[in-house]
Amino acid sequence: MTPQTAARLSPAELAPYIQHTRIDVLATHDDMVAHAREAVQYGFSAAMVAGSWVKVVAAELAGTGIEVASALDFPVVGITSSAGKAAEAAELVRLGATQIDIGVQIGWLKSGMFSEFRDDIAGVVKAAGVPVKVMLELPYLTPDEREAAVELAQEAGAAYLKNASAGTVETANPESVRFLVERLRPGVQVKASGSIKSYEQALTLLDAGAVLLGTSAGIAIVTDTSDESTTSY
Repeated sequence: MTPQTAARLSPAELAPYIQHTRIDVLATHDDMVAHAREAVQYGFSAAMVAGSWVKVVAAELAGTGIEVASALDFPVVGITSSAGKAAEAAELVRLGATQIDIGVQIGWLKSGMFSEFRDDIAGVVKAAGVPVKVMLELPYLTPDEREAAVELAQEAGAAYLKNASAGTVETANPESVRFLVERLRPGVQVKASGSIKSYEQALTLLDAGAVLLGTSAGIAIVTDTSDESTTSY
């Protein structure tokens, strides 16, 4: 994706870059079926859902070509044991997930436990066998920790690096995206995440080098009807 390419995209043409997100403790079965159908209707890259709804959403999306994504250690990152995280990743894939987003052990990184930080990610990569997107939570890290996190995540086999897990950590911005893009190894890509609410904001993130956008405001973005006051992941 180049600035020239992104600049030519209409709102509707952003849909293949958007991971349509709904992780909501109040969501019902009907809500999640509707969410999956929205992903098909608008042509989103994926339906991103809580692990408890992967089986339902995967059944709804079967044969559509839309990815089924789910997240571990979200919305609170770094609270699951490495073995538990790997086991959950394997189970979500068995249920139909085709992509997994994971939180990282920030405390381990800050403690200099670099091998443990890397192996925590690598365990999920190995157990899942599908693309793993790593939420690095860049605003919580010092400059040196950011560099280490990027390198360790890639050593562990991450398919995508993410600036943050949600808007409570960082509003996705071109600076963070470019930071990641400039440090990518061959084959690794960037997913931007965090309060992505508008068509214009989405374009700036694609211009900066992101290839996926995680947001719960996908419909508003592709119809260019965004409301900046709304909350979005």
